[in-house]
Amino acid sequence: MSEPELTDDGHHVVINGRRWRATDPDIPEQRRAELTRILMAWRREVRRTRGTPDEPAARAGVQAAKVALGERGTPPWWEQSSAQRRARWETSVPVPGDGSGRDAD
Repeated sequence: MSEPELTDDGHHVVINGRRWRATDPDIPEQRRAELTRILMAWRREVRRTRGTPDEPAARAGVQAAKVALGERGTPPWWEQSSAQRRARWETSVPVPGDGSGRDAD
């Protein structure tokens, strides 16, 4: 699968004509891959819990992973200092079913 088109400033990807905030390009590759795995696990958890009392927690997990990746949150990653960006992606993101609030190993 090819990489999605980036806007000229690199802040957004364009998918089916719609702009979405791009992942922070400064995240180290290993951490980006780890956060992406966590995000996908939370997305599966949202599908599994849809319509149940557990759905809001699963959606909060998606939000936490997307914020860590820089795809959501305020201010956007391109307006954060290097230290703020590093702190954002180094923040612990819970893993579905873990309950510890710690990242996957």
